[in-house]
Amino acid sequence: MIGGYIMFFGRVVPIICLVVLAASPAFAERKPVKPTENDKCPVCGMFVSQYPEMLAEIIFKDGTYAAFDGAKDMFMYYLDMKKYNHSKTIKDIDSIYVHEYYNLTFIDGRKAYYVVGSDVYGPMGRELIPFSKEQDASAFKKDHRGKILRFGDVTEAVMKTLE
Repeated sequence: MIGGYIMFFGRVVPIICLVVLAASPAFAERKPVKPTENDKCPVCGMFVSQYPEMLAEIIFKDGTYAAFDGAKDMFMYYLDMKKYNHSKTIKDIDSIYVHEYYNLTFIDGRKAYYVVGSDVYGPMGRELIPFSKEQDASAFKKDHRGKILRFGDVTEAVMKTLE
């Protein structure tokens, strides 16, 4: 056995057990899913596969997901889950993904930088434009105006400015 034993919650356990626990699905974020052509945004009803460059999704711990045609609708859903999904709460969320504006790949929505108030629009009009790096968000803002926010800064008041 590699490494021997350690104390874990008051018990002596082999280190190999901790490795298995850390690698188990309960401790790992779920990967993004590719929405089907039938997946509709639960906020606006649009078919999300028609807007691959703006995709956002919330993946729940039970493996189900909600896909959105942009970060704006994802935040509307997130900020008022009772309105859009009575059976889920924020505690049920495993992962949040948004499409990075420049490289069009999924990034962690909770770690992203969002430019709000720019002159770039999404399928539903004014949009939050996501970036993985603050410097990319700053460069975009320089060219397209707006304000840079982090995930926790996006509130219902911010969302009202996008209507």
